[in-house]
Amino acid sequence: MIKSSAIGVYDSGFGGLSVWRELRRLLPEESLTYLGDGKNCPYGGRSREAIIGFAEAAVERLLEEGVKLIVVGCNTATTAAIDHLRERWPDLPIVGLEPAVKPACLTTRSRRIAVLATEHSLKSDMFLRTASRYAQDVEVLKVVGRDFVEIVEASEEHTDRADRAVRSVVEPLVGSGVDRIVLGCTHYPFLRPLIERIVGDSGIEVIDSGEAVARRVKWLLERYDIAQSEGATPEFKFLTFADEEYRGRLELKAQTIERELTNEK
Repeated sequence: MIKSSAIGVYDSGFGGLSVWRELRRLLPEESLTYLGDGKNCPYGGRSREAIIGFAEAAVERLLEEGVKLIVVGCNTATTAAIDHLRERWPDLPIVGLEPAVKPACLTTRSRRIAVLATEHSLKSDMFLRTASRYAQDVEVLKVVGRDFVEIVEASEEHTDRADRAVRSVVEPLVGSGVDRIVLGCTHYPFLRPLIERIVGDSGIEVIDSGEAVARRVKWLLERYDIAQSEGATPEFKFLTFADEEYRGRLELKAQTIERELTNEK
C-alpha cells in the first residue's frame, strides 16, 4: 500500500459524507475517494444478501482506484456485510460503523437511551450483540428514523418535510426519561441540528460515531505505516453507481462541508 494513495469511503448514498467530514477534520492531509451508491439507496429495507452484493461491488470499485484503506461509512452495510468483506479481503484494512451504544450506555445517568437507526440495523446481530454487552442495566429504545435517509438524499434537511418527520420521531423521546439519543445511521447527523433544536434544553445528548471512526482510521494508518506525508495536499474524488447528476450532488455536498470546516478554523 502506498502512503500517498487515498482512503476509500463507501455509503449507500450521501450519509457517509458525515464520516467524510470527520476524516477531513482529523486527517486534513489524507486524500479521500468517496463512493455513494445512489442507485440502490436506501439500504434499510433490503435483504442481507442484496446489501452484501452492493458492498462487494463498492469495494471492488474503490480498489480499482487504488485506495489503501476502506471505511464502510454506512451502518446498514456494516451490520450486513463487514464480516464478509474482511474475509474476502483479509489484507485490506476495513473500518466499519457501529451505533455509539457503548459511550451512550457508559455515560447515561437516567439508564435509558434511544437508538435511531434503520430497521435493518436495529435487527442486526451486530447491534444486538453490542446492546447486550453494554446495556445490561440500561433500557434501550429502538427507534426507526422514518424517511430520514430519503430526506437527506433529497437535500431537504431544512424543509418542513424534515421538520415533520424528525418531530414525529424525536418529540416523544423528550420527557420519556431518555438522556442519550444515538444516531445509528450516517445519514442522520445531517439532521442533527434539527434533532438538537427539538430536544432543546431537556438534557438529552445526541451522539454519533463519526469522530470515533476517524480516530480508528488514524490509528490504522499509523499501525500499517501508510499515513500520508506531512504537508501533502489532499485530492478528492467522488464516484457513484447512479448517474452523473447524482455524482455532482455528492461533490457539491462535500464542498459545502469543506466550507463549514474552513469556517470552524
